[in-house]
Amino acid sequence: MTSALDKLVGPGKPLTGEPPDAREFEGLKRSALARLKDARNETLSLESRFDLAYNAAHALCLAALRRLGYRANQRYIVFQSLPHTLGLGPQVWRVLDKCHHLRNVAEYEGELDVDTRIVADLITACRTVAAKLDALSATR
Repeated sequence: MTSALDKLVGPGKPLTGEPPDAREFEGLKRSALARLKDARNETLSLESRFDLAYNAAHALCLAALRRLGYRANQRYIVFQSLPHTLGLGPQVWRVLDKCHHLRNVAEYEGELDVDTRIVADLITACRTVAAKLDALSATR
C-alpha cells in the first residue's frame, strides 16, 4: 500500500525518497532544541525570537521527515506533512503554516509583522512537535 508521503515523491513533487540518516536526524534535533531554548529568551527582540522559533520548528519537522526516509524539496512541505510524520493535527500545522507565510513575507518583501501572540503560539507548536518527536524516538 502506498503511503500519503510516497504519493508526494517524484519528479516535480515536493518530496524525495532518501534513506534516513541517524546523525543528520540527531543534528537537526540538537540544532532545533538550542534555537527553541533561545526563542524563549524574552530579552531578545520579538523578531529574533520569531526567527529562532520558526527555524527550530522547521528543523524538527524536517527531522520527522528524514526519520521516515524523505527529504523536502520545498520548504513548506515539512509543516504540511505533520499529520503523516508525527500524527499532529491542524491545531499545530496551521500555526506553523501561518508562520511560514510570515517568514516568506519577511524574507522576500522585507516586512516582518509579528506580535507576542504569534510568537507564543509558534513556540507552543514547536514544543508540541519536539515532544511528539521525542516520544516517537523513544519507542524505536
